[in-house]
Amino acid sequence: MREYIEEFNKLVKNRGFYWPSYEIYGGVAGFYDFGPLGIMLKNNIMELWRRVFIHDQRGLVIEIETPIITPRIVLKASGHEDNFTDPITECSKCGRLYRVDHLLEETVGIKAEGLSIDELWKIIRENNVRCPEDGGELTHPKPALLLFKTEIGPYKGSLAYIRPETAQGIFVSFKNTLSVIRDKLPIGIAQIGKVGRNEISPRQGLIRLREFTIMEIEFFFDPLKTWDEVKRYISEELLNEELNILSAEMKEKGIDEYVTATLKEFLDQGIIVNPWLGYWMAIGNRFLKRIGIPPDKIRFEEKLPHERAHYAQQTFDQEVYTKRFRWVEVAGFAYRTDYDLGQHIKYSKADLTMFRRYEKPLEKTVVRAIPNISKLKETYGKKVGEILRALNKLSNEEIVEKLGKNGYVHVDQYKLDKQYFTIKEEKIKIFGEKFVPHVVEPSYGLERLFYVVLEYSFYRSADGRNVLKIPIELAPYNVAVFPLVTGSSSEHKRIKKLAIKIYNALIDAGIRALYDESGSIGRRYVRADEMGIPYAITVDYQSIEDHTITIRFRDTREQERVHLKDLYERIMELLGRKIDWLAILRKYNL
Repeated sequence: MREYIEEFNKLVKNRGFYWPSYEIYGGVAGFYDFGPLGIMLKNNIMELWRRVFIHDQRGLVIEIETPIITPRIVLKASGHEDNFTDPITECSKCGRLYRVDHLLEETVGIKAEGLSIDELWKIIRENNVRCPEDGGELTHPKPALLLFKTEIGPYKGSLAYIRPETAQGIFVSFKNTLSVIRDKLPIGIAQIGKVGRNEISPRQGLIRLREFTIMEIEFFFDPLKTWDEVKRYISEELLNEELNILSAEMKEKGIDEYVTATLKEFLDQGIIVNPWLGYWMAIGNRFLKRIGIPPDKIRFEEKLPHERAHYAQQTFDQEVYTKRFRWVEVAGFAYRTDYDLGQHIKYSKADLTMFRRYEKPLEKTVVRAIPNISKLKETYGKKVGEILRALNKLSNEEIVEKLGKNGYVHVDQYKLDKQYFTIKEEKIKIFGEKFVPHVVEPSYGLERLFYVVLEYSFYRSADGRNVLKIPIELAPYNVAVFPLVTGSSSEHKRIKKLAIKIYNALIDAGIRALYDESGSIGRRYVRADEMGIPYAITVDYQSIEDHTITIRFRDTREQERVHLKDLYERIMELLGRKIDWLAILRKYNL
């Protein structure tokens, strides 16, 4: 394993995928730079996620962008300021800080996520857990806020935080977004962006960062119409998607092996409590398989009540099994109910409700308390305007209730009894009611996906060569173009000139291509394999005679000779981009 890790780390750094940030100053834990190949791979993963979760949903999901800096009141309302904490302990000898639940899992093998401070302290004492570095005693655990603080405005600015998730930006812009799409439900609002979490002692490379990219959707729906609406969108094929689930009930029984069943079976058994949650879990399962993760290495682990975030009724972590870190969470799927919108309604007083129209209007008798203007003027004279403005702050229901219970209504310094109101009953038609939409959230960490893609792509051949078998649609470059020779004879110049023309033609055709003429052809193949380039085009002596070139396949090292006039079509076929438009028309009976 040590050799594997060393070779992997050397490859990803030397080939420009990623490396520690601020390295010339000793580095800072939890921050990484992404080099040229790393950015290309990240962008390809992001675009595939965008296609699967947004574009392929055919109008069910739209995308917005909101600021990274978040006013304090937003994260106070959301509960993050009070609940977004991790337990920490300090070594009394060297002063090192540790996240307690992680430390206990690493040292004594106890899963302690979500346990109270007192429970953690009890485990530390009973197991005599000490500092792994110098054996020093650990202090009593305490909660540490994970939000990065900042200020809005110079000098004495107002307190703000770097957002820990993109979700709250979506919730606070919910009203504006819904007005643009004409108050349509169900609807998913997606956002991709940077977030910050001030982790206690980040380790494990890209798995635990202080700054990373989240790709998430807040999916809004009417809780009373869930099944009816899901049926309009979910296919039989998706219902039959097989998921691996480790349920909360199984965990409580000490079972650590997942169960495999179809989405439909998990919904029928009530293991997944909300069908929209199941819908997105099935989409997420397909997505991970598409980026190269074997089905048996993907599972959904349900969080126990004490492990769940404060806003969630049910949560599943989507995990991938890795050689280096075992099961790694790459996404969270949470049923957030109406918690977030409800909190923002409470704190902002904004109307973030939707209107549910009844199939048939309901008739209802209501009691109305109408202010008696003439009586008010007779008693209070010119102060009647002031009184009416105060009354307008109360609902009709509140006034009727106070008159019925107390015999009067107190507004400001005025005590108004029943003589100042006309009480009458009216029959009205009610056409619907307001409600707060419920939310299901699929949320992915891009850097963790980036890591698992690289790990599952990394391959050591029998002859000791390192190869990145990155899935074709994610590979940073589609093809590499190599002239066979590097000399300066007239033939060599013609070969290089043709290779450059082919390279430029591929670029013009929208194919990501790399041109390399340095070193032996063998060395160039090795470099291309380490960069994850699936195909290499070699231009040789025969090419300048008959315009044929060689395509080399990264994963098998086999070669195929094609004519230049057929090259584009063959490359598009290999990349999976060749489209049979007539077959698509037939699919839709067009």
